[in-house]
Amino acid sequence: MNYAVLFPGQGSQTVGMGADVLAQRPDLLGAAAEETLGWSLERFVADGSEEELTRTDRAQPALYGVAFALWEAFSDAVSHPPIAAAGHSLGEYTALAAAGAMDFQTGLGLVAERGSAMQRCAEQVDSGMAALLGADVDTAEALCRARRDGGGKLWVANINAPGQVVVAGGAEDITWAVDNGREHGVRRVIPLKVAGAFHSPFMAAASQQLGAALADVTFDVPAFAVFANVTAAPVVDIRANLADQLVNQVRFSETLRAMADAGVEAFVHIGPGDVTATMAKRTVKDATVLVVSELSDVAATADALTVQ
Repeated sequence: MNYAVLFPGQGSQTVGMGADVLAQRPDLLGAAAEETLGWSLERFVADGSEEELTRTDRAQPALYGVAFALWEAFSDAVSHPPIAAAGHSLGEYTALAAAGAMDFQTGLGLVAERGSAMQRCAEQVDSGMAALLGADVDTAEALCRARRDGGGKLWVANINAPGQVVVAGGAEDITWAVDNGREHGVRRVIPLKVAGAFHSPFMAAASQQLGAALADVTFDVPAFAVFANVTAAPVVDIRANLADQLVNQVRFSETLRAMADAGVEAFVHIGPGDVTATMAKRTVKDATVLVVSELSDVAATADALTVQ
């Protein structure tokens, strides 16, 4: 069966999410990771508090590390490799590392730089994101355009699945969307618990900082196609895509459909939670969707993908 692997982004973190992988992969999440980060990923993954987990600069490396450890366990167990991969926002880094475009430590360093840059941007301006319920992309774009026409700053940030659209803007713009969404055709607008207006022009400074770090990295050709958030197509220029990603839409629904058109029959979410699996089920209704969120999921998922 042709399958693709999907990796989650920030928001999927939970307290104690890496206990099982930490026990098996202290080499991956221990001293070497601490040397790269300057703080203990091992301790964070095992005992990170709810308050710590909300920090962008901590949550992103932790999610990347746990998801990559799960990928390695799954990759060792499955009979054949995926034909494609994608990640939601942060998860794109895990997808690139899984495909061999960069090694784990290089990716960890980039993710740390990304999280730090995004955290810094979020602290400079009071901003946020909100989910739009009962809105398609055209409705979401019209809502944002109406706000910008009135002098505000509101953009579509994530197109996750049919009926799952997220907008980003200043704190006052999010409040405006909550108060005025219904008259613009949105059933309900729900503010999200995030640090800032990610995937919007609010992250311009973070994009520049990350771009400087990316300039020093040499990427290898991925072993299988990695679909980029920015283009919803197999990545060509990794460096440009990762820098652009911070200020552009995450086109995940389009990505999933493009992967299905390319021959993907099954999607495997790899990492804490199951958010990308939910998106895949809503977007590609006839696809098989599987989840590896813990080491105990690996064997059954690998067996399900075995070619008979």
